[in-house]
Amino acid sequence: MPDYTRYIADHVRILPKSGIREFFSIVEQNPQAISLGVGEPDFVTPWAFREAAIFALERGKTSYTNNLGLIRLRRVINDYLNRVFKLDYCPDDEILVTVGVSEAMDLAVRALINPGDKVMYHEPCFVSYSPTISLAHGIPVPIPTKSEDDFALDPDELERCWQPGCRMILLNFPTNPTGGVVEKERLEKIAKFCIEKDMIVVSDEIYAELSYDGCEHTSIATLPGMRERTIFLHGVSKAFAMTGFRIGYAAGPRELIDAMLKVHQYAMMCAPILSQEASIEAFKNGEEEMHRMRDSYQRRRDFIVRRFNEIGLPCHMPKATFYAFPRVSAFGMNERDFCIKLLKEQEVAIVPGTAFGPHGAGFARASFSTSYERITIACDRIERYVAGLDKKA
Repeated sequence: MPDYTRYIADHVRILPKSGIREFFSIVEQNPQAISLGVGEPDFVTPWAFREAAIFALERGKTSYTNNLGLIRLRRVINDYLNRVFKLDYCPDDEILVTVGVSEAMDLAVRALINPGDKVMYHEPCFVSYSPTISLAHGIPVPIPTKSEDDFALDPDELERCWQPGCRMILLNFPTNPTGGVVEKERLEKIAKFCIEKDMIVVSDEIYAELSYDGCEHTSIATLPGMRERTIFLHGVSKAFAMTGFRIGYAAGPRELIDAMLKVHQYAMMCAPILSQEASIEAFKNGEEEMHRMRDSYQRRRDFIVRRFNEIGLPCHMPKATFYAFPRVSAFGMNERDFCIKLLKEQEVAIVPGTAFGPHGAGFARASFSTSYERITIACDRIERYVAGLDKKA
């Protein structure tokens, strides 16, 4: 057999596999386990959204679309941005429909950085951020966030971590995996620093609608001087329970969107037309369904965080998303061993915090996007598991 590794690009060969996928290859060996691991709504996509896709299919809408996406969808997206985010973009050339927000993030990084450029991002973070930078031959520059600060981004820490050559910063607030948010006063300081250092901001706000307790989400793109240096990312996956439809979008200055379009048209051509048709219905008429799902997540959040703290797994109250991020480091084992042992002994799956970067050490991510009943059973099992561990100082 030939040595196939010699055919693989160096930067791909050394790239680690997703920590989430690696862990769930272990989970798949136990199909009876209750999974609190996957960041996917347990709600079926609301019927009206599905019906829009079905009706489009029945009418024979099976073609390619404009590379930017359906103009009807781009106009609806801008209406939604006006209404929900207080943002305004030209649908003709400032909005690009993508295959999920992950593609939008990849396009922004590939289109705007050169090999050797440095890109900042806060950590713990979604698993793809650092690899996306590396695949574009950039240099990842992580900024740690801390549990005692509810995993918000500290402007002083941002300034401390900045290095010459940093051209871009990736933001994800509210944050996967921590549920961290950034209040407006702190966001204004971050914006001021980005302007001072002439950095482009790529702001992934896919979880913005899933905010609780009256937490008001502010997009950094709305702040003075930021619209012209921000690429705003969003989509239908989380708030509208449409993960499998794979629709995201990027909105920003036309020159930057045009650069991203160049990559998109060669890599993807366009997003699927049936998914675009369903997304039109979601953005036009889906807010009532979205609020219903959000209220259910909040009830689940209140329960799981209370149980974690009672069990002895200290956990801050996330102000958004559908993730809890408890500390699991007090039992004489690392987070990965904690999660694997929990899976084997009690058949509950949560994700080791280091799947989201080294600054996730000592923590684990538990998604409360599954049903209240299954969360209740999972928490009972976790309590039995923790009760059997020798707690270390």
